Amino acid sequence: MPTSTILPATTVLAAILLLVAIGTPALAAEPDAPSSQELAFFESKIRPLLVAHCIDCHGAETQESSLRVDTMSGMLGGGESGAAVIPKDPKHSLLLAAVRYDNQHLKMPPDGKMSDGQIKLLQQWIEMGAPHPDQLASGGIQPRRAPIDLSEGRKYWAFQPVQSPPVPPSDKKNPIDAFIGAALEKQGLTPNGPADRRTLIRRATFDLTGLPPTPDEVNVFLADDSPDAFAKVIDRLLASKSYGERWGRHWLDVVRYADSNGLDENQAFVDAWRYRNYVIDSLNEDKPFDQFVMEQVAGDLMAKESDAQENYDSTIATGFLTLGPKVLAEKDIVKMEMDIIDEQIDTLGQAFLGLTIACARCHDHKFDPISTADYYALAGIFKSTKSMQSFATIAKYNEKVLATDEQIQRKEKLDKAKAEKQAELDKLLKESKQKFPDAKQEAYPDEVRKQLAALRQEIAALADQAPELPTAMAVQDATPESLRIHVRGSHLILGQKVPRGVPVILQQSEPLNISDGESGRLQLAQWLADADNPLTARVAVNRVWRWHFGSGLVPSTDNFGKLGVAPTHPQLLDWLAQRFVAEGWSLKALHRQIMLSETYQRSSLASADNGALDPENQWYWRGNVQRLSAEALRDSLLQVSGQLDPTQGESMLSIDKWKLVFDHTSKDDTNYDTQRRSIYLPVIRNNLYDEFALFDFATADTTQGDRTTSTVAPQALFTLNSPLFLDASENLAKRLHDQLPNDDRARIELLYQLTLARSPQDHEVTRLLTTIDQLELALREQTDHNQAKLQAWAAACQCVLASNEFIYVQ
Repeated sequence: MPTSTILPATTVLAAILLLVAIGTPALAAEPDAPSSQELAFFESKIRPLLVAHCIDCHGAETQESSLRVDTMSGMLGGGESGAAVIPKDPKHSLLLAAVRYDNQHLKMPPDGKMSDGQIKLLQQWIEMGAPHPDQLASGGIQPRRAPIDLSEGRKYWAFQPVQSPPVPPSDKKNPIDAFIGAALEKQGLTPNGPADRRTLIRRATFDLTGLPPTPDEVNVFLADDSPDAFAKVIDRLLASKSYGERWGRHWLDVVRYADSNGLDENQAFVDAWRYRNYVIDSLNEDKPFDQFVMEQVAGDLMAKESDAQENYDSTIATGFLTLGPKVLAEKDIVKMEMDIIDEQIDTLGQAFLGLTIACARCHDHKFDPISTADYYALAGIFKSTKSMQSFATIAKYNEKVLATDEQIQRKEKLDKAKAEKQAELDKLLKESKQKFPDAKQEAYPDEVRKQLAALRQEIAALADQAPELPTAMAVQDATPESLRIHVRGSHLILGQKVPRGVPVILQQSEPLNISDGESGRLQLAQWLADADNPLTARVAVNRVWRWHFGSGLVPSTDNFGKLGVAPTHPQLLDWLAQRFVAEGWSLKALHRQIMLSETYQRSSLASADNGALDPENQWYWRGNVQRLSAEALRDSLLQVSGQLDPTQGESMLSIDKWKLVFDHTSKDDTNYDTQRRSIYLPVIRNNLYDEFALFDFATADTTQGDRTTSTVAPQALFTLNSPLFLDASENLAKRLHDQLPNDDRARIELLYQLTLARSPQDHEVTRLLTTIDQLELALREQTDHNQAKLQAWAAACQCVLASNEFIYVQ
């Protein structure tokens, strides 16, 4: 959003009302060429469906009813019945009608209906605009037609070793500024100067904690004229537990975290919170990122080599592999397992490597040098891993008991004793009922009643001594097994067996050394975290850069392959990656390096000359204005209104394990009634919290390292009418009154300091006080004096909270 559109807080209400009255302008047409993320969705989700169910009868060799679905032109042109696909119009797309079996004369595939999950994927694809590689503009990246050439593939920048580029000559203290400065000079751009101190502390505090700075924090920074004043701010923010809550949420986007399954059976993930809190705690302690990666892939195997039996973090970390959406009622158990493995490969590939490896399930990757054999080498590792406790409908994810062997044995012993006492009680009740058939228990003889009471007391005491042991979503090794290639992705047509391993293009030297008795997960984790891996560190530092600046050095954060976007500053990317590894994979050190640069601290003011040359700020001549994320917006409203509960949360799902939390008919056991930070709210697939859905929360179905930012009329209506904004406005008004009951001008000052980290200008004070007086006078006709005053101040607070200046960070 351009800085010139930031509105004064006191004019926002009129702007919102005008927006509601006249509507919003039509959105610009989508570009014809699909994005890399959209193409990855097609390759990994849609093409396999078309290959498995459609192409035999509607492909290059056979076109029943004159329809081809192996090309985009074939689907758009359609067959005898009309267009098979109409982009963004699922209602009139015959392909969707056919697979839904909407018409008795149009049912495809004819040998059996697709699953609900598969149909939903097709609908989602059409709603996206039916992105397809055939739509790529002339001269763009084209699908590979020849066999994979590894020597040619290794020439691609992302598959080459990380370099240690020399820092460009410069008078800048921070090498980041030297790299950025050299690029700016080459482009003929003049960088902005530094942002003012109030803007800078607000930017840094939101960046690192997702919360606004307090007036005291702002004042301390303003009063500190030492050269390391900003460095002290950064260190304070990194030491705050709010840091892990902010940056943990970023990582949860990447690993598609959710508290429910979604898809066909929206099973509650009642223990998912343990993984979420593991992520928060790991980031707060600045756990080395290589260790963080390894724990999530093979933490259970690492824990076996550790003496700390009661440290369960490593086991909990493997919840990463179990959190994905699954078709839990799939009747074909082998297919269900392979679909789960596919989802694991897709997430691991994008999260850690920035590669869409899952696109090679049915055929060699169309763009990157990743073969089907590479895919099934990885799939063998996950086939040798137990991710599910049961595949019987409704399937259950795997879990581990978080207890020592001694604790488990004690629980089993107490449970056995409890069961024996329960059997005694049941026997005595049965005998007594037969002996005294017409009598109530209260009328039994004293001796019998005493026996019953004693048994019940013993059972209760045993239950107290043996509470349920905590569990976590986690994986463990299964029987090791290398897989055969599934021709066209089908487990019914098997090809050659592939040894377990990683894509050949990424092997540092030799294949992974996996013995017959191992799954290979530990070796996979070690390979991912190896300093010589060309992608892990690059992908990680690029994610951090994107979350600071709003755009990555590689703009396609989840795709470093050929369908992604090349790095704008390749040398800077490699310099950051090699330094990241050299400094022990410390994320906090990386934050300091970035935030202490002039590049990070630049003003976001617009420049006509620079804007003409670089309107998207690709070369970082200014700071980017960024809207608060959905979570930061909610958390900020709670904080400034004095309602935020800073304690760490656990699960908010009051539902038994394995039960469904939500369906689209009558069941909804979701609860969002908490004042804790938004990261502790449940993420229910297919039923997101309203504010999250409205303000561009990440989809929890796939890796999403780059959230979009939309501007739509319902967002403005939400600031006017939602209980979240109304409650925050009223509580903020009460807070102002309680702290300054007799000084209206001082209240306005405090209002601006709490919300915008600045003092109001004189005309803003005058305008707000005039508006408050007029509102109070009008409201007195409907309510008493005190209530009218509170409501008038609440409306003024709402004006500020709904302003662009509050919702955007300069």
